Amino acid sequence: MRLIWIGIAAVAAMLAGPASGQEWPARNVKLIVPYPAGGNVDSAARIIADKLQEKLGQPFVIENKAGAGGMIAGEAFAKSAPDGYTLFVGANGPVLFATEINKREAYNWKKDFLPISTISMTPLVLEVHPSVQATSFKEFIDLAKREPGKLTMASPGPGTTNHLLSELMQSNLGLQWVTAHYRGNAPAINDLLGGQVQFAFDQLTVSLQHIKAGLFRPLAVTSPHRLKSLPDVPTFAELGYKDFDGQTFTGLFAPAGTPAPIVDKLHTTLVAILKDPAIADKFEKLGGEATVMTPDEFKAYLAREDAKWIPVVRKANIRAD
Repeated sequence: MRLIWIGIAAVAAMLAGPASGQEWPARNVKLIVPYPAGGNVDSAARIIADKLQEKLGQPFVIENKAGAGGMIAGEAFAKSAPDGYTLFVGANGPVLFATEINKREAYNWKKDFLPISTISMTPLVLEVHPSVQATSFKEFIDLAKREPGKLTMASPGPGTTNHLLSELMQSNLGLQWVTAHYRGNAPAINDLLGGQVQFAFDQLTVSLQHIKAGLFRPLAVTSPHRLKSLPDVPTFAELGYKDFDGQTFTGLFAPAGTPAPIVDKLHTTLVAILKDPAIADKFEKLGGEATVMTPDEFKAYLAREDAKWIPVVRKANIRAD
C-alpha cells in the first residue's frame, strides 16, 4: 500500500509541474523573440540569455519568430504552458499594439502576459541616408514640405514605436511621406544602407554603428536629454517638439499563471544581471540603457504607454499590411 501511495504522489507532482523556484529550471528554457535576428530586441535577448544560462545552469535558447508585427510570436507565447520554460522578450509593438492593428484579439497583454521586468530602454534617432539633402531637422521638414510623398521611411513594421512616431509627426506637422514596412529593424536598416529608402526613426541599438561610420546622418533623438554616444545631436524637445518623445522598451514576460516562485527567481536573477556594470556597458555601447523595474512597476508603465499610443494607432487608422 505504501508503494502505491508513493507512486500516486510522484504522478501528482509531475502533473502539478514546478511548484517552486528551487525546482526550476530543470531543462532548456525557450526565449521567444518576435523579430528576426540582428535587431535591438534580439540583441537584448541574446545579452540576457547568456547570463541567465550562466546563473541558472540551463540553456536559454532564442527562438526568433517574426511576422505580423510580432503578433505571431505573441500568440504562440500566450498559448504556452505557464511553467517557466517558455518566456517572451517583447517590445512596444508586439506587446501593446499588434492585436489592435491586426484587429484580432489573439491575446491581451493585460490578461495573458505576466511582466517580469524591463530589460532596456532605447531612444530613437531620426536618421537619413547621406543622399538626402538635409543636415538638420529643420532642413528635413522643409524638404518634406517641398516634396510631399517623395521621401520614403523604413519602418520595422506596422504599429512599432518607430511607425507611430512617424505617423504622429506627419499628423502634427502636416507632412507626408511613404512608409515602407519590413519584418524587423535589421532588414529595414539594410535597405536604408543601400539607399532604397531615404530615412528612418530607428533604435540606436541597431543604428549607432552605422552613424559612427558615417553611413547615416542623425538629425534628432527622442530621449529627454542628449546622449553620450551622440553628444552633437539635439533632442526633439530641444528643438521645440516635446510631443516627439518615446523610447522602445525591451522586457521579459512569463505566461500568466506562472508560479510566483519562478517569477521571483527570474526577477531576482534578471536584476542581478542588469545591475552588472559589464552588462550595462554592453547596452550603452549599443545605444540603450539597462533598465530594471519590479513586475508592478513594469505593468504600470505598460498601461501608460498603452494609453498614450493606442489613440495614435486609431487616429492614423494603422492596419497590418
